[in-house]
Amino acid sequence: MFRSYCYTAWRNLMKDRRFTFLNLIGLSTGLACALLIYLWVNDELHIDKFHKNDAQLYQVMENRVQASGIWTSPSSPIPMADALAKDMPEVEYAVNTTAEGDVTLSFNNEKNIRAEGRYASRDFFKIFSYRLILGNADQVLTGSKTIVLTDELAIKLFGSTSNAMGKTVMMMHKQPYTVAGVFEAPGTNSSNRFDFVAPIMDYSEARNNTDNWGATFCRTYLLLKPGTNINRFNARIANYIKLKTKDEIAYRTPFITHYSDRYLYGRYSNGVQVGGRIDYVHLFSLIALFILAVACINFMNLSTAKAGSRAKEVGIKKAIGAGRGMLILQYLSESVMMAFISLLFAVILVALFLPAFNAITSKQLSLQIASGIIVPVLLITLLTGLLAGSYPALYLSGFKPITALKGRLTGSLGELLARKGLVIFQFTVSIVLIVAVLVIQKQINFIQQKNLGYTRDQIITFYKEGALEDQQQQEAFLTQVRNIPGVKSASDIAHSLTGHSSGTSGVYWEGKAPGDRTEFEQVPVDFDMLETLDVKLKDGRSFSRSYGADSSKVIFNEAAIRFMGLKDPIGKRVQVQGANMEIVGVVRDFNFQSLYEKVKPLFFVLAPDRTYRFMIKTEVGMERRVVAQLRLLYQQLNPGFSFDYQFLDDNYRESYTAENQISALSRYFAGLAILISCLGLFGLATFTAQRRNKEIGIRKVLGATVGTIVIMLTKDFIKLVIAAIAISIPLAWWATVQWLKGFAYSAQVGVGIYIIAGASTVLLALLTISFQSVKAALTNPVKSLKAE
Repeated sequence: MFRSYCYTAWRNLMKDRRFTFLNLIGLSTGLACALLIYLWVNDELHIDKFHKNDAQLYQVMENRVQASGIWTSPSSPIPMADALAKDMPEVEYAVNTTAEGDVTLSFNNEKNIRAEGRYASRDFFKIFSYRLILGNADQVLTGSKTIVLTDELAIKLFGSTSNAMGKTVMMMHKQPYTVAGVFEAPGTNSSNRFDFVAPIMDYSEARNNTDNWGATFCRTYLLLKPGTNINRFNARIANYIKLKTKDEIAYRTPFITHYSDRYLYGRYSNGVQVGGRIDYVHLFSLIALFILAVACINFMNLSTAKAGSRAKEVGIKKAIGAGRGMLILQYLSESVMMAFISLLFAVILVALFLPAFNAITSKQLSLQIASGIIVPVLLITLLTGLLAGSYPALYLSGFKPITALKGRLTGSLGELLARKGLVIFQFTVSIVLIVAVLVIQKQINFIQQKNLGYTRDQIITFYKEGALEDQQQQEAFLTQVRNIPGVKSASDIAHSLTGHSSGTSGVYWEGKAPGDRTEFEQVPVDFDMLETLDVKLKDGRSFSRSYGADSSKVIFNEAAIRFMGLKDPIGKRVQVQGANMEIVGVVRDFNFQSLYEKVKPLFFVLAPDRTYRFMIKTEVGMERRVVAQLRLLYQQLNPGFSFDYQFLDDNYRESYTAENQISALSRYFAGLAILISCLGLFGLATFTAQRRNKEIGIRKVLGATVGTIVIMLTKDFIKLVIAAIAISIPLAWWATVQWLKGFAYSAQVGVGIYIIAGASTVLLALLTISFQSVKAALTNPVKSLKAE
């Protein structure tokens, strides 16, 4: 019986190749989109899930009460890990980690490799499942000046992993480290990627703050014992810092969150988790469902539209005893067969476009059998086939045999409304996606073009390291840099200008509320830094060599002055981290963090000994020449260190990588949804023209023009598109508002975007329909009427 169904299904599919081809394109494209999105979503959901102890692995966070609300921070004080391990029986292991950033590692003064490292507590490899190839997890981080390398870094330095053990590498050409182990480099399924791990007590700030609960520069991770009640644990540690500091620090409330959840649920607002990358996972999951639905709707519409051609087949089968259930199974088998044939083509499409998709998403997705996608893909395909064939199967199997054999089938009102409703749904989805693409692109353009309050163009930035960390060498280097043709200004700073860098609540002024612990962003700079960035002054002056001891002066931004409530701030004195300082300037607010956040209080201090990044401003068109000269000068004054630079505007764009990826993916998927919808409309227009073939011939004989016939054939479809516009615009507006709420600064979305979306959809529909309409209108009426 099953074999018979399959044979009949195949014969019917081959009978009307145009119908089959349209459905094949629609379903295969829809399935390909769903497959790509499934691969991406599945990868996102499994980031950081590879750790063996994932279920018990947690990170300590802190809610910090400030005047402007609650700020959630991932950082902790260095004593936190050992204290929790000692005081809380639920804790099996606790470790601290901190990021060193890029450093230079060398071997025998021959190989100088840039590497990013972590300093970590001794139990790091016990709670995280980074596989040790060489070395013992109990020992690799117990000694001072030992280092554990990734296999990739070991090969770069020593040629193989086996040659690494016991060798000595130099960090920044001045600190020797003995290789105590080699581990497998974190893969793309890890949100943390680094090249080496060293003992945290080799990190100077950790050594100097072993008992300081006020310095929060590290991350604390816990491995809890199975069965731990997380809510009870959080309740127990809520006042932990307050107790440890004898009520001195009462505004910080620690809590723990599942480590692998931090990647997807990383955004907090006023102490409450409000989303993160999980929002994009939900968004694209919905897009995949909608695109599949649009493809299935095409199948339904085209199947019911050509139902008349199969009416006699149904009548004959029912007349010789076929039951409705048997007919339903037959038609479902056709749709399921079509779905699996489409799957074959979809897999080919995915294989072709996966490299480009990986380039857009910065992932390494694959279609390997081992990836565990076979069963989900087969289930999705089966459900797609059943969904696509359900309505046609029920509709066709419901024909009465006498009526069907007489050929007196007339479209019922329910059938007509269902078909029109499905077309409206298709184009509603397409219009919403068009609006989404336009809004996302507008916001991305807004982000890229927004006046941040400082100039990020033509600024070359690179780290201060090696010999250039010496103050005299730094000054000599900057003096020579300023003499390079094409350099407008040069200075150094301790900030990236693309996010939070360093903050302090140790700012005191007359009238400050006793319990206020609002954190100010602190930015150590050198002379000429504000001029290099073109940060605008509102009042007062910048740091200047003409005034001598400007190290006792401070410059605030407008947000800080407003928060402190200072009137005529120039000349007033404040206390910053225990030092009495005079306010000499106020700069206008500028965005030094993500546009998801409002500008926060900030201050500049003149402290070139605390800076770590050079910034060189060039003249337009002179960038390449300046970079070449900088490289020569850098290598001359700082031998053994590579000159690795970036442009500040590139750094800024990289901070919005996720948004740029979403923008690109939205464009492609919206385009495919529109393509599938237009294919369905094309098919419906074709069958409509065929069904009204003789009517068109009669009208032409009676004098109807081509234009009149085209309008007659297109107006009903355009009405459906207009109905879809009316439904989709409110939905798109609501979705737009919700997405833009996540940004503190967002683009203004006017009615123009909705007009463009609606007009472009109508135009595409007209182009799709008009081809068949014009073709039908130009047909010789003699040919269409000769059968009569």
